[in-house]
Amino acid sequence: MAIAQRLDLRQSQQLVMTPQLQQAIKMLQMSNLELRDFIAQELERNPLLEAAGPERVRGDGGAEDKTAPGEAETPAALSASDRELAQDRLTRADETFDTGAENIHADEAYADRMDDAARAAGEAAGSPGEMAIEASAWSTVGKGGSSKFEDAEHGIEATLTNPPTLREHLLKQLGECGADTMVRLIASDLIENLDETGYLRVDLAEVAERLGAPLEAVNAAAALLRGFDPTGVGARDLKECLALQLLEANRLDPAMETLLDNLDLLAARNIAKLLKLCRVDAEDLKEMIAEIRALDPKPGLKFEHDVTQAVSPDVFVYEKRDGGWAIELNTETLPRLLVNSGYAAEVVKSANGKCREVKEYLAERQQSANWLMKSIDQRAKTILRVAAEIVRQQDGFLAYGVTALRPLNLKTVADAIEMHESTVSRVTSNKYVSTPRGVFELKYFFTPAIASTDGGEAYSAEAIRHRIRRLIEAESGDDVLSDDRIVAILREDGVDIARRTVAKYREALRIPSSVQRRKLKLAEAAL
Repeated sequence: MAIAQRLDLRQSQQLVMTPQLQQAIKMLQMSNLELRDFIAQELERNPLLEAAGPERVRGDGGAEDKTAPGEAETPAALSASDRELAQDRLTRADETFDTGAENIHADEAYADRMDDAARAAGEAAGSPGEMAIEASAWSTVGKGGSSKFEDAEHGIEATLTNPPTLREHLLKQLGECGADTMVRLIASDLIENLDETGYLRVDLAEVAERLGAPLEAVNAAAALLRGFDPTGVGARDLKECLALQLLEANRLDPAMETLLDNLDLLAARNIAKLLKLCRVDAEDLKEMIAEIRALDPKPGLKFEHDVTQAVSPDVFVYEKRDGGWAIELNTETLPRLLVNSGYAAEVVKSANGKCREVKEYLAERQQSANWLMKSIDQRAKTILRVAAEIVRQQDGFLAYGVTALRPLNLKTVADAIEMHESTVSRVTSNKYVSTPRGVFELKYFFTPAIASTDGGEAYSAEAIRHRIRRLIEAESGDDVLSDDRIVAILREDGVDIARRTVAKYREALRIPSSVQRRKLKLAEAAL
């Protein structure tokens, strides 16, 4: 075969993931906390970007009328962004980024939403910060609770102090006791080996060998530790932890010791065998079990003070006075950025001989800042569009609750708003919506469909799970529902469901089988 050089012209198509497109995709899937961290990094990297403070915000919750260069988006740019979302141009991004999405822009704060007249005027003018859903047959009845997120200047977290840890609490008691110096030194080492629950899981013989101390001194240090507050700390297992607390309450009699030796029977609710072993009547055993339940099996956990962070919803949904539902973005979770063009002009003016290099650098930084703000704005509008369609599809849930959830998938929403499924998936992951019935992740509203026996409208799997839970909660001790009975009840109501599906849903709800539930109810009745 001869080897020769030749020139060929070929035409092909390929997806080019530019850095700007990668940034837009990455921001679309971020949660509001991740977006906040990302913006903080961009503020450090880009000298032309600056965060807009509260003084740049109008009293009505909207942005200041003055907008920095590049902050507004041209119609051409908006249409180009919409085309990217409507086409399958982002599917390959799944190879690089996880699905997700977060945060949004709004012209009004949540606290200003009660001005219905002004809001109606904004809707008529096509305000991008709020979108209303017309009333439907679902929206006439059924009103749940309310979720309010006040704009308090100082939350409760600001009043928290730094509480002592379990280690600090025990070391303080150790310093105040009058024990021998060697025993106190060994006890301080044992404190370092406690787990988070307050249990001492190490082998005392190994501790004695490691420290080069007599085993008697190590045992004395362990006994000293078991006498500290909270009672039960330093125990080697659950039985010893409960025994220490019962001993302090002067309730560790032979019958109670027998009950502690058979905690496995108590967990299995084998009341008949416990009555025989403890040699007490049913009333005494009931009191003993009540005392066991009142004890603290993990005394060290009371010193774990992790502050639970409340979920900040990205979208608010509330009922309008004239019917229907209104949707608006949570402005508190949205970054406010400006481009400082004045600073750029001053830098160019003082650059002297290096003006060309400075201009190129500033032009690149300004382009990056403009693209960042366009990506934030497009992300906000995309989240709002997706949330509005979900509310339209799940109007029954807002009116009646979980029993009125409809089957919904990504394709249905994507086709309705003319976007790709991957975009909807990114938008709905790790994003939360505040409704009159509570705060839910947007993914919660996507549930599989379960067919109807009469060929009518399908049922939502989440609604069926809720129905199964209610049926089991309402059962009596002498009438425990088996999975077959639950299937029969659901089919009478028109739900075409298999027994294995009921069992799968029941296990997902962490509900025991009918045999286990019957044993538990009989044990409770015996007490």
